[in-house]
Amino acid sequence: MLDSPDPHALAAFYSALLGWPVWVPDDGRPEDPVGAALDLGEGVGYLSFQRNDAYVRPTWPAAAGQQQMMLHLDFEVEDLPAAVEHALELGAVLPDHQPQDDVRVLLDPDGHPFCLYT
Repeated sequence: MLDSPDPHALAAFYSALLGWPVWVPDDGRPEDPVGAALDLGEGVGYLSFQRNDAYVRPTWPAAAGQQQMMLHLDFEVEDLPAAVEHALELGAVLPDHQPQDDVRVLLDPDGHPFCLYT
């Protein structure tokens, strides 16, 4: 579950990034105004997003006295440069600080760090 000031926009970002569909209830319920989720398949896992109007973007890399990240997501990709370019086109940010050659830390539109790696 990731906090976000706009969970539907963040769900759309990760859906476009990963190719996972946004979960839609099949019982006719309307879209949840405070949250959204991606369906990872098999009905056993979801990547969820919830509205938090008090959300504060984390600082990357971490800095004393600044908002810290609560988690980060890792995604294996086949072509790291192409995956990074795709993420940037969708609105991700590539920070200057990159701790490993075969991993790229990016920030989603709400500032949550995530890693793409080969």
